[in-house]
Amino acid sequence: MNRALRLLVAAFAIAATSLCADGIRWRSWDAALKEAELTQKIIMVDAVKDGCRYCTRMDENVFEDAQMAAYLEQRFIPVKINLSHRTMPMGIKVQVTPSFYFFTAQKKLIKTIQGSWNQEDFTDLVDNIKLD
Repeated sequence: MNRALRLLVAAFAIAATSLCADGIRWRSWDAALKEAELTQKIIMVDAVKDGCRYCTRMDENVFEDAQMAAYLEQRFIPVKINLSHRTMPMGIKVQVTPSFYFFTAQKKLIKTIQGSWNQEDFTDLVDNIKLD
């Protein structure tokens, strides 16, 4: 599916629900695990740190965009973990922020993406992440 079509689908999702009206609705790790068990969606963890300008850039340019938020929430259960205040689940060591980790409901890590991206590139990177 090309980017324009994905964004159109996301726009319809926004019209149908106010879930993502102000950007992504981040969950806690524990809440995401429960939701993943019920929905069989993949958990997307955004690992950030205080003062990380690239993390802020991702928030402002990607996650606060209503269409992008709808697209991501349709596919994933988003979790944000600030490493300045918390640790990653399962002892994962983060080398770069932001970093994105994609998990099954059974806590199996299925993909890692490091770095800051624009909407188009991030969409391309996450578009093929699926449960086996």
